[in-house]
Amino acid sequence: MSDRVMMKHGGGGRAMRALIEEIFVRGAPDGLPAGTVGLAAMDDGAAIPIGEGRWLVVTTDSHVISPIFFPGGDIGRLAVSGTVNDLAMMGATSVLALTCAVILEEGFSRDELERVQVSVRATCKEASAPIVTGDTKVMRRGEIDGVVLNTTGIGITDRVVRDSGLRPGDRIIVTGTLGDHGIAVLATRHALDLEGDLRSDVAPIASMIAHVLARHGAAVTAMKDPTRGGLASALSEMAQKSGVGVVLDQSALPIADEVRAAAELLGIDPLVVANEGKAVMGVRAGEADAVIAALREHPLGRNAAIVGTCTSERVGALVIDTGFGRRLLTEPEGELLPRIC
Repeated sequence: MSDRVMMKHGGGGRAMRALIEEIFVRGAPDGLPAGTVGLAAMDDGAAIPIGEGRWLVVTTDSHVISPIFFPGGDIGRLAVSGTVNDLAMMGATSVLALTCAVILEEGFSRDELERVQVSVRATCKEASAPIVTGDTKVMRRGEIDGVVLNTTGIGITDRVVRDSGLRPGDRIIVTGTLGDHGIAVLATRHALDLEGDLRSDVAPIASMIAHVLARHGAAVTAMKDPTRGGLASALSEMAQKSGVGVVLDQSALPIADEVRAAAELLGIDPLVVANEGKAVMGVRAGEADAVIAALREHPLGRNAAIVGTCTSERVGALVIDTGFGRRLLTEPEGELLPRIC
């Protein structure tokens, strides 16, 4: 075990989860209200009961990305979308309020700051998620790289959806194509001249999730957004917490042609690359087709697909059925692409 924090500890994989468990979760406070989903759960947020059958859901996130502007989005859209999506993954699709703290490096362009703020406002309007308070700090040149945004979100739900609710027989659904965000940011960061329209998928998906939960909420057993570490990291964590294994159908995994081509050229598996406008859902087998139909009614869910099945075998393992055989999909130790979200 290293006695220093490394970049891999912020990458969304095994190393980050171990750091959180060993440093932050250990000794987490007791005495919380009965039914609270707290820090020890390591879910997308906390859920605090506030009355009969109602929960207050709270989540917080800090956003560091290079470059801060990229095809399909920017750090402002990323910050609002990421927080709204974390609330939605726990069933809180109606956002009461957001906070936004901005940490700036001395010398940061005022024009770029205004451009980020315009994006923040536009995304808040799109997500029906008002910012009600915030904070601003300025660091000396070189003490921080450009700009960091921290956002906190508060929402209400009548049913908390956990990331640990998968059961054998459940179907795994992804709500759209995989790897779009990470590959687009990587190509922009390194000025790679790749063919195709590589664009981030960053978007607030609460309205899509609300649409599905309103129609088939009882069928949805678990949700998580596959951000850092991609599908492999999110689904590994879900499987481990739920005590199931997962078999994925390789032919069913939705990956855009340009992302697949770029990933093959770069030697990167798109299943370990960050997404910022997608969800992974566990759904009861008998209603999986109905959930897919509901997702595809929404513009952000038109490429939704059933990609796998939960089993009682090989708990915590992800197995990909290639059609010719099976192979393990290994959760990354850390993010291949640092400063991605």
